Formats: sequence, structure tokens, C-alpha cells
Amino acid sequence: MNALELHNVHVRLGLSHVLQGVTLTIRPGETVGLFGRNGVGKTTIVKTIAGWHRPSEGSIVLNGEEIGGLTPDLITRRGVGLVPEDRRIFPGLTVEENLRLGLMQVDASGRKAALARIDEVFKRFPRLGERRHQAGTTLSGGEQQMLAMARVLIGEPRLLLIDEPTEGLAPLIVAEIFTLMQDMKKRNIAILLIEQNIRKAITLCDRHYAIERGQVVLEGDSRNESEREKLIERVSV
Repeated sequence: MNALELHNVHVRLGLSHVLQGVTLTIRPGETVGLFGRNGVGKTTIVKTIAGWHRPSEGSIVLNGEEIGGLTPDLITRRGVGLVPEDRRIFPGLTVEENLRLGLMQVDASGRKAALARIDEVFKRFPRLGERRHQAGTTLSGGEQQMLAMARVLIGEPRLLLIDEPTEGLAPLIVAEIFTLMQDMKKRNIAILLIEQNIRKAITLCDRHYAIERGQVVLEGDSRNESEREKLIERVSV
């Protein structure tokens, strides 16, 4: 069974027909890249999976269950985590308080064990541990990105949607973020990744899709050199 399947998904936002029949799959533990120019529908795809947009046609199946049209909180409770492009660090909350919001997807029976994961997160992200009582919005861009990813990971998602995690970050921080994503991959979390740095991102991916004007125009095996180059050529045109 696939971890996620989109079949002929259409999304209309106002008068705009943003997604026009998107079909894609993600297998359990697989990392899939979603590539294309700005404004072609990549972010709309992940927001629709996460329940932020409602599909007007088509189906979204998570581990055999139709989730298209469910609310974001219900989708989160089914094991889907979204790291949005704008990070969504909550103003007025400390680093630790932002992390605790990631526990909302954990039911009451597992809450005690989940709380213990906060300390594990601070061990994995020592910079966040040093700033646990600092307001999340006062962190640097790279630290905010780490906080956004840690907040989702604390709920132990089975499917992770990551939208442009390295945009605007310094090269050293970019390297840290990619190391973190490689760790997630080793933990067998299924990942759908949007990233403008195609040559670097493709090294993480098992498969990839190219998106143009709300449609899938190319699918390939990211481990195959010729298919990687075909993707780069298509997206760079």
C-alpha cells in the first residue's frame, strides 16, 4: 500500500484553476521531490494534502483512507506533518511553547511519552535547547526553520511535507538542514519535498515529479543519472 496517493486532483482558488489533474504517489519511507518554477502549484499541492485547501475534484488517499476534504487537524492526527514555507512560528510563544504545539496531534494516552520527546528534541537541536525560553520569533532564520521542523517531528508523523526549507538561508545552515532531512529519511519517514536547489535536493530523493501550470509533466527515478539530468533540464528551461 502506498503511503499517499493523489488521483486527478483539481483545486480552484477563486477564479484560478490552480491544480489541473495532479496524480502522484509516495511509498512508505520514500522521499519524493516536487520541482518546478515559482507559482506552478507546488505549494498548493502540499497545502491540499494537509487540508489547507479543499480539492474540487479527485481523491487524496493516505494509507488507504480518503482524506480529501478533511480538516487540517484531522489530517494531522492521521500522521501528516507540514513544514510550511513561511515556518509559522507563533509570536508571543517561547521555543518550548512552540514545540508543545506539535503535541496537539498526539492523543491523551500518548501525551506523557510525547512530552519526554521535548528533551530529546533539545538534545538533537542543542541550539534550540539553549534558547528554549526565548521567543521563537526572535530566532535567526535558520533557527526558526529548525524549530518549525522540530515542532512537526515531535508528533512523529508518518508523512512529512516540507516546503522550501532552505530558502534565504546561509550555506552553512543549508548544509545543516539537509543533514537533518537525511536523518529523517533514515528514520523511514515518507517525505514530500519542495526545494529550489534541485541538484542538492535530488540527492535526497528516491523519485521526483516536475510541475508546470498545475500539472505533472515529468516523473522520474532520482537515483538514475539520466533521469536526474532530464529533470534539471526541464525545470531550468
